[in-house]
Amino acid sequence: MKMTGGQILLDGLIKEGVDTIFGILGGAILPLYDTLPQFPQLHHVLVRHEQCAAHAAEGFARATGKVGVCFATSGPGATNLVTGIANAYLDSSPIVAVTGQVARRFIGKDAFQEIDITGITLPITKHNYLVRDAASLAKTVKEAFYISRTGRPGPVLIDVPKDVFTEEVEYHPAGKIELASYRATLKGHPAQIQKAVALINAAQRPVIIAGRGVIISNASAELKELAEKAQIPVVTTLLGLGSFPESHVLSYRWLGMHGMAYANMAVNNADLIIAIGMRFDDRATAEVNSFATNANIIHIDIDPAEIGKNVRVDVPIVGDVKAVLAPLSKLVQQTQRPKWLKQLDEWRREHPSTDIRDSASVLPQYVVQQIYEATKGEATIVTGVGQHQMWAAQHYIYNRPNGFISSGGLGTMGFGLPASVGVQMGCPGCMVWCIDGDGSFQMTMHELATIVQERLPVKIAILNNGFLGLPRQWQELFHERRFVASPLCGPDYVKLAEAYGIPGTAVRHKAEVVPAIEKATACNGPFLIDFRIEPEENVYPFVPPGASLGECLEMPKKEETVCQR
Repeated sequence: MKMTGGQILLDGLIKEGVDTIFGILGGAILPLYDTLPQFPQLHHVLVRHEQCAAHAAEGFARATGKVGVCFATSGPGATNLVTGIANAYLDSSPIVAVTGQVARRFIGKDAFQEIDITGITLPITKHNYLVRDAASLAKTVKEAFYISRTGRPGPVLIDVPKDVFTEEVEYHPAGKIELASYRATLKGHPAQIQKAVALINAAQRPVIIAGRGVIISNASAELKELAEKAQIPVVTTLLGLGSFPESHVLSYRWLGMHGMAYANMAVNNADLIIAIGMRFDDRATAEVNSFATNANIIHIDIDPAEIGKNVRVDVPIVGDVKAVLAPLSKLVQQTQRPKWLKQLDEWRREHPSTDIRDSASVLPQYVVQQIYEATKGEATIVTGVGQHQMWAAQHYIYNRPNGFISSGGLGTMGFGLPASVGVQMGCPGCMVWCIDGDGSFQMTMHELATIVQERLPVKIAILNNGFLGLPRQWQELFHERRFVASPLCGPDYVKLAEAYGIPGTAVRHKAEVVPAIEKATACNGPFLIDFRIEPEENVYPFVPPGASLGECLEMPKKEETVCQR
């Protein structure tokens, strides 16, 4: 049977289980879009900027566990994808990006909208392809999905010249993919597992640090089994939120620059760190030379390149987290650690970290807490990047994987709104709250049009302080309050929402917070709330740059809290 390159590509997507695509058409990819009506199984979501197509694809992937797919044309369409691809790369999210390219005869001749997108994305993809003939498309698509979802997930890009989409060839569906150069190690080495078991059994003050790898591996049950059997306290990374239920008695929330003070103290005083599916990034470790200096370290990760990269490791275990934790849990001794857990509970009482000071103004911490109360912790929270991201992580309790979806490694402002589009598309029956800052929201607020177009019931909470909040906080603490380029003006967000056909309300007083959230929750469609929060509210706890986890700054005494959770 003869098919065009466009037909082969779309049929390949369907064979990989794809049903949703995010993108924007343009000249070089127009033939592929012209083929889309022939495949009604595929629903195309027209975003308003290609970066948002990649973010939406990532939100979809993280919420569903499937590979997210985005389309863009050549030149600026392809380069606009780069930030979203980089975000997915650093946060280990499986997406496949398909870009159009100029016709084969024009490649290398600086044709209109020609750009070497495979060269540009080489450092931020697991692999990429420039497809030069339609006959190889079926195998290319199959390989791209295999690479994207296998081992440590990540983005793959397929660049297709315009005339390849229209080229007719004999179609042969791709068979099973065997890549000799790419075979992820899944099972941990038995000898290394035995060494880890010996260290766990001998430890007096162990701590588990759970990262996003636990969520990717679907290993939350195995993590819980290990923690409960050996009575090991668990802290998570920012992107590991929900990998272990935060309401569990062994949960000490999350660590790092804006993590819980008592979580940082636990890690700082541990004699054994069991790092599971995390990469010891600087936001989690703070000053790396001072990180857990009295502890042995076990590191479990599917990516061997991460082990030993940032911190010394005593027992490395390369493998899939789920496949490693299952035998590990069976071998460890059932243990009680009352003295260690009592110490951690004392630190938690003495350094509460999430208490909220009493104030007549609208405090962002209170807003997030009330969203948690209204949703009973069952919403999926999607954020941009900034102070609002930290408050959303601190003051909402996450008890399930993928309940918190945010940009971690790249710290991409503007991630929240388009990612919430992907999350809601992937989980149409779920309640999705996009908690954003006014700075982050303004970077991608045009995606309100996509929300309306797709009839998505996303709830949007803008924590509006009139600043680029985290830079302003640093300027206050380290630059003598020289607020250079951090004050921010913005539109009337309620009127903006209404211009798109979305109802909204502004909140200026504390008494209005709960009624506004209840109104949004009761609304069947999208709803926007502009929370006019305290302009110079800071995020605490805070580990300053160059400091260790043990040098965590807590809320100044003059701002002592009186309202406890």
